[in-house]
Amino acid sequence: MYRIEVSPQDIAASRFAISPLNETMHAMWMLSGRMQAGAHASWAATARPRFARLLSGSPGARAMVALFRQGAYIADFIAPPPTGIDVAFAEEIAAMRATPLERARAEIAMSLDGRPPPPAEIMEVLEDDDVVALLADGIERTWTELVAPQWPRFRAILERDVIQRAGRLATYGWTAALDDLGPRVRWRPASARIEVAAPGGRDERHRLGGRGLLFLPSLFVRKVIAYLDEAWPYALVYPARGVAAAQPRAGGASALAGLVGRSRARILAELETPATTTQLAARLGLALGTAGGHLTALRAAGLVAGARVGRQVLYRRTPLGDALVAGRLDSLGS
Repeated sequence: MYRIEVSPQDIAASRFAISPLNETMHAMWMLSGRMQAGAHASWAATARPRFARLLSGSPGARAMVALFRQGAYIADFIAPPPTGIDVAFAEEIAAMRATPLERARAEIAMSLDGRPPPPAEIMEVLEDDDVVALLADGIERTWTELVAPQWPRFRAILERDVIQRAGRLATYGWTAALDDLGPRVRWRPASARIEVAAPGGRDERHRLGGRGLLFLPSLFVRKVIAYLDEAWPYALVYPARGVAAAQPRAGGASALAGLVGRSRARILAELETPATTTQLAARLGLALGTAGGHLTALRAAGLVAGARVGRQVLYRRTPLGDALVAGRLDSLGS
């Protein structure tokens, strides 16, 4: 169990961030078959043959995949928490490439401890003096060839989660922010600490000390991952909300599209989780003006409502919109 002590100052210091490097690493994990694709099954089916070809030509990517294992330590330097709120992949991969060789070797040794040694060709890479560069080359190729083309859509989902959860943390405190991160995470208000289930029966105590906590939503992880290394910001990687687009109930999708049109039906389904116009456009592959026009029509019909959050307008379904998507208009009465 990780026990993280917090102070009142830690709420103000806590922040949310989106990490393209972390998402690329987790995409590699999923595409390698070591993690179920879940809501990404369609993309995975298309991307896995390309990833297999990438692995055949990248010793670094093969070595990185060999380090992946469920419920155990994986070298932190591969995808450390970002140091800023909105860091580009190029900046993150540059930080990874700057990892000292001694640190990389120590973390790789920790990752391999207690497991059968990998094949000789993998060990050759992991013991190479250029291991950091080789691993970075593998993850950068995966980003460039597979993740970057999907990033506008992926980022839109992550941004939606950040907008919602950051507002809840600022307004309602730790309870609201941590409530649905997952069963492995608990907020203990009496002792002012966060508890995170740890692999291998670990029992560690950490103190934020006013530094706050970094929250990183992820499209691919299924459970919370804690980064509690003094070399990096303390962070929790957690499953983002809204990864799977909301779907109307069986038999209702075509009827809804026939009533309001296919694009507006998709927007209504997508608004299971509130979103901005820009996020909806990126998620659904619509022009920004087109998405805005559809939202205007849906708002006029009383199916969606918008509320300003900072400099953005966040749209959500109204009860009427919920009933229409669920196919239960009769429940609202005449």
